[in-house]
Formats: sequence, C-alpha cells, structure tokens
Amino acid sequence: MLTKEQIAKRIAKEVKDGQYINLGIGIPTLVANYIPKNLNVVLQSENGLLGIGPFPTEDEVDADLINAGKQTISMLPGSALFNSADSFAMIRGGHVHLTILGAMEVSENGDIANWKIPGKMVKGMGGAMDLVASADNIIVAMQHCSKDGESKLLPKCSLPITGIKCVKKIVSDLAVLEVVSTGGFVLKERAPGVSVDEIKSKTAGKLIVEGEIPEMTFD
Repeated sequence: MLTKEQIAKRIAKEVKDGQYINLGIGIPTLVANYIPKNLNVVLQSENGLLGIGPFPTEDEVDADLINAGKQTISMLPGSALFNSADSFAMIRGGHVHLTILGAMEVSENGDIANWKIPGKMVKGMGGAMDLVASADNIIVAMQHCSKDGESKLLPKCSLPITGIKCVKKIVSDLAVLEVVSTGGFVLKERAPGVSVDEIKSKTAGKLIVEGEIPEMTFD
C-alpha cells in the first residue's frame, strides 16, 4: 500500500500547466512538494493565499505564513496575500481549475463526505462545500479503508454529504479510480504489489475492471 507521500506524488502527475489549484487539509497539502518544476501552476488556499510553495525547511519556517490547515508554508516569488472573502470569491467564481481534497467517504455516484462525523467535535466545514460546488475537477486523496478495515468507497455515503456527484478521480493507498457518470469506480491503476482481487475485496461500491490494470508509476 502507498504511503501518504506516494499518494501525493501520484496525484501531482494529474497537475497541468497553467492551473490554479486548491489543496485541502491532510494528504493533499503534500502535493505541493511534488509538482514538476517545469509546470507553471498557482496553489491557492481559502484563508487568502496565492502562490504557495513547498513546505519550508526548519530554518525557513515563518509562523505568520500558514495554510487553511494551520500548517506553516512557503510562498513563491510573485505570491499574494489577501482576505478570506476575496479568496472565496475566486473559488465561487470558478477560477480554481483543480481541487484536491481528503475524504472520509466517497460514493459510487461521486458524492463526497469529508467534513463531519456525527457526535464528534468539528471546528467548522472549512472551504470544502464551496470548493466542491465550484470546481470543475475534483480529485480525492484518501485511505481506501478505515482503521477498522471498512471500505470508504461505498454505494452510498453514510456520513453527512459535503457535495453531490462532484468527485472525478480518487487516488487511494491501493488504487487510482475514476468515477463514471453512470455510477461506479473504474479501476485505472493499482499500487505496486497490490492485486486486483485485493482492491475488489476492499471496495464496497461498484467496481468496474476492464482489461489488464497497470501498476502505478510516479515519474
């Protein structure tokens, strides 16, 4: 199974030149470390940042520069800082091309649940609801199963929904999957050393397997 860093590295291959990209809390923030240097992309954070760079080394840390997950970050030349209202105007105006989010559950229809577990303390929904309602392309970075071994790729989400029919692709610690409009997870790639049968056994939702499934590469 993939590490969190390997999930982020695989997702970085989905990034295209010229995109404005929002990275959600958790695994998605690691994607900043793996974006190819030949690509000109701008990372956006809903607390008012444009032009986020890789995570800073210990001697580069500036406690005043944080992302939406309250992690210290670096800023690239030409970056900008502004208020949260302007940041959400960018998101709601459809100016973010790609959103990469974590998730607790994803349904075979592309619904995502990633903001609240009933009965547990939550600080707020963050920007996820605006992001999934506004972005054209949403990729989810997640663990395929919960700590209890239960699949998180389901026929229907059991947790409160963040967005309906919005997820396009999932990169988990087991596989790369695409969500099709007719419903179902199309298996596109498998993690090195992981079999198709294992992915089938750990996917509760409809899994579509067509032909030989290649192993992921990270270059």
